[in-house]
Amino acid sequence: QVQLVESGGGLVQPGGSLRLSCAASGSGFSLNVMGWYRQAPGKQREFVAAFTRNGGTTYADSVKGRFSIARDNAKNTVYLQMNSLKPEDTAVYYCNVMVGLKAYWGQGTQVTVSS
Repeated sequence: QVQLVESGGGLVQPGGSLRLSCAASGSGFSLNVMGWYRQAPGKQREFVAAFTRNGGTTYADSVKGRFSIARDNAKNTVYLQMNSLKPEDTAVYYCNVMVGLKAYWGQGTQVTVSS
């Protein structure tokens, strides 16, 4: 069983920054296969960023150059640094980890970008 807890969301003005955190606990998971997704009102959940199995990172085109995923293995925590935020980044952000064929999700953290 894996538990994921996101934090760090909030209200920020366009052009601002936020750092989201996802603390993982349990067993059988690896931070190397964790990622971030988001879901805006009335839209489907979409991919944002993730680590790749070869040790790299991958990003959605809409956030490339603005968002950065990182991890702290000692704290079992994955981060999403979000810079140059835009109103269209407004969404609930979820972290995700795959353990075998099973997907685990956190409860989400709201990010609102508005002036």
